[in-house]
Amino acid sequence: MSLHMEGTILVTGGCGFIGSHFVAHVLKLYPKCQVINLDALTYAAHPETQTYLAGIAPDRYRFVQMDINDLRIGDLLEEQPVSAIVNFAAESHVDRSILDPRTFVLTNVAGTQNLLFHARKYPQLRFLQISTDEVYGSLMPGEATFTESSPLDASSPYAASKASADLIALAAFRTFGQNVVVTRCSNNFGPFQFPEKLIPLVIANALENQPIPVYGDGKQVRDWLYVEDHCTAVMEVLKRGQAGRVYNIGGQEEHPNIETICRILDVLEKPHSLITFVNDRPGHDRRYGIDASRITNELGWKKQRTFDAALVQTVEWYLENKDWWQKLRAGEYEQFYQDNYASKFVPSLGRNV
Repeated sequence: MSLHMEGTILVTGGCGFIGSHFVAHVLKLYPKCQVINLDALTYAAHPETQTYLAGIAPDRYRFVQMDINDLRIGDLLEEQPVSAIVNFAAESHVDRSILDPRTFVLTNVAGTQNLLFHARKYPQLRFLQISTDEVYGSLMPGEATFTESSPLDASSPYAASKASADLIALAAFRTFGQNVVVTRCSNNFGPFQFPEKLIPLVIANALENQPIPVYGDGKQVRDWLYVEDHCTAVMEVLKRGQAGRVYNIGGQEEHPNIETICRILDVLEKPHSLITFVNDRPGHDRRYGIDASRITNELGWKKQRTFDAALVQTVEWYLENKDWWQKLRAGEYEQFYQDNYASKFVPSLGRNV
């Protein structure tokens, strides 16, 4: 693929948190690129996101509402050839995977296989599978960070589904010679993140003076990366990553959850008494830590933002955009999802009918 990034990129899940940042990144910084944003518009995709993305570069942007299990993806690729598929589409919240593992298998595993199957007709098409550090399982305090050769040891249905998708993607490279590459990233944060995730949940609850639930003792350690830094890493892998390889992407910012929560409360000048400890989540991983030396050494990528500075910037965004997340918390978009998504899809099949 050209270092100048020309042609059309199909981004799946482009109305989600990380996917939407990536679509905006491409449209703003790569004027010779066109983007097809394929998204099913499930509950985690805010309807305003599509409007925002369409306004960046209308002549180079196309939106298609479709599930990644839809067999018509083959027709889409035949109609408009693409140089790459970047697969952000996924069910991603661990708590929801515990309640409904089947949906995660249908989307994350079967959906990835459907994309790979249709992409196989185009030998030059690069397929980038976006994954997570959660596929590696849990680290103990003091243990060395995860490398790309660390064994997969998923703890949750979500992590297991992503590990399965990674293996299917890498098997497509080894069996069929597909131009496949996989990235595994640590925890992302930033603007537009769905408020069921830790950082936006803490911000929203604190602003509304509501209790902040903390699993167990709150000492679970996470490696944090600002979402824009993740996007730059994905672009480097897309442009120059070696086919068949896995690239870890991390922030080298390991912090216990309880400390992250306290930092947010201090920025907002809210009392720590809002913290409420609750029973720990089943299979809750104790620590994540990423060794990102491969992407740094091979591709020259480095993050640009420190955790503290990016955290303050994120808090400020949620302060300035209360209407965005308050509608989600009020359940207004759950009804939008039911009206515009659930009635058009059959969950048991995971595709349009």
